[in-house]
Amino acid sequence: MAEHPHAALVRKGYEAFQRGDMDTLRGLMTGDCTHHVPGSHPLSGDYKGVDSIFEGYYGRLFSETGGTFKVELRNIFVDGRGHAMSVHHFSADRGSKHIDEMGGIVFRVVGDKITDLDECVADIEKGNDFWS
Repeated sequence: MAEHPHAALVRKGYEAFQRGDMDTLRGLMTGDCTHHVPGSHPLSGDYKGVDSIFEGYYGRLFSETGGTFKVELRNIFVDGRGHAMSVHHFSADRGSKHIDEMGGIVFRVVGDKITDLDECVADIEKGNDFWS
C-alpha cells in the first residue's frame, strides 16, 4: 500500500533536513509557514515565515551545536484531514552539554505544502537546560 501523501511529505522533509538540503526543505513549506518551538530558552518561540524558520531557527540549530544536531525519524501518523504527526529521536552537543531525547512535530498540511509545525519534546526542562 502506498504511503499517504502527507506522510510522504513529512518523510521527504526529514530526509532533506538530515542531508542539509535546505532548498528542498524550503520548497515543502508555504512562505508564511510557522514553526512553534517549546520551552523557555533562547531558541524557543514562534518562527513565522520560511526565512525566519531557516535563518532564525534551523541555522541556529546547526551553528549552536557546531553541526552536531542530528534527528532520526521513527514514525509518522496521519489523520487524512491535513495533519501529520512525527516521532523522532534527536541528539546534539553544545559546549560541554549533550542532549539525547525523543520528540515529535505536529504538522498542518494544506494542499501539498506544510503550513504549520508544532514541535513537542519529551522533557522540556532538559531542552531548556541544553539551549540556555
